[in-house]
Amino acid sequence: MATPQTGIFALGDSAHIYLEFTALPGVAAETLVRDVIAMHEPGTTVGGVNQVLGFRPEVWRAVAPDDTPAELTSFSADLPGADGFTMPATQADVWLWIAGASYDVVFDLGRAAVKHLAASATLVRELEGWSYRHSRDLTGFEDGTKNPALLIAPSIATLPEGSPGAGGSVLLFQQWIHRTAAWEALPQAEQERVIGRTKPDSVELAADVMPADSHVSRNTVERDGEERKIFRRNTAFGNVSEHGTLFVGFACDQWRLDRMLRNMAGTDDGLRDALTRYSTPKTGGYYFVPSLQGLGRFAPPPEED
Repeated sequence: MATPQTGIFALGDSAHIYLEFTALPGVAAETLVRDVIAMHEPGTTVGGVNQVLGFRPEVWRAVAPDDTPAELTSFSADLPGADGFTMPATQADVWLWIAGASYDVVFDLGRAAVKHLAASATLVRELEGWSYRHSRDLTGFEDGTKNPALLIAPSIATLPEGSPGAGGSVLLFQQWIHRTAAWEALPQAEQERVIGRTKPDSVELAADVMPADSHVSRNTVERDGEERKIFRRNTAFGNVSEHGTLFVGFACDQWRLDRMLRNMAGTDDGLRDALTRYSTPKTGGYYFVPSLQGLGRFAPPPEED
C-alpha cells in the first residue's frame, strides 16, 4: 500500500516555510527530481521537522508517467472571474514545505535547501507561514472548520490504491492578500454573512439566511449529490503592513479544487465569492505530491555503515 508523505497530516506545527523553485535552463526533469529528493530521507522526519515535496505535474509525469494522475495539469493560465476579478497563475516546478515547532529550525533547513538546489533550480518565491490564535485566520474566523477528521483525511487528500499516483496528493497553493482595513470596517454580522459562519463559534448559518455568495456557499463543491471535500493546511503569513492567508489545499483529484476556484471567481455563473472583495489572490500553482514510495524511486542509495 502506498504511503502519503507524512507531513501532510502532521498537525500542530507553528512555523512554516514554503519555497517554490524553477529548473535552470537545460536541467532535465529527472536531474531536478533526484536533486530535490536527495535533500532528505523521504521516509522520516528530520529533527522533529516535517518536509513535504511537490512537483509541477508535467515534471513528475516526465519521470514517472505511471505514477501521475492522467488528468492533472499545471495552473498554466490566469483564471478569469466576474467583475474583472482574476486568479493569477504563477506555476513553478518544485514546491517545498518545511514545518516545525520553531522558526529557527525551519529557517536553517530552508537555507540548506536553497543551497542544495543551486546547481539545478532557482528560488522564485519564498513565503513564511505561522499559526494565528491556534486555528483562526487573519479575518478572525475559524479556518478549516469543515476539514475531515484525521482518520478519514487520507481518503480525501490522497489518490486511492490502484490508481496512477496512489498515495500521492494533488495540491493547490495560493497566497491571498487581505484588505484588512476594509474587512474590519464591516460590522460582525456582515462579516458573518460574507463567510457564512458565526465568528465566535464557527456555526454555519442556516440555509434560509445563508447568502448565495458567502464563502461557505461558494466553497462547497458537490458532484452526484455528494459534497467533495478537500484537506486544508492553511496558515497566516506576512507582517503588520501586508498579510493574509496561504491556502494549502490537498485533494484526491484536481477537479474539486478547480471547481472550487471557479465557484469563488464566479467564472461560470457570474456569482463571485463575497470574501474575494476583501482578499486578493497573488499566486497560484498546482503540484503533485508523490507518495513516499514514489519519492523512493528517485532517492539516492542508502549510505553503507
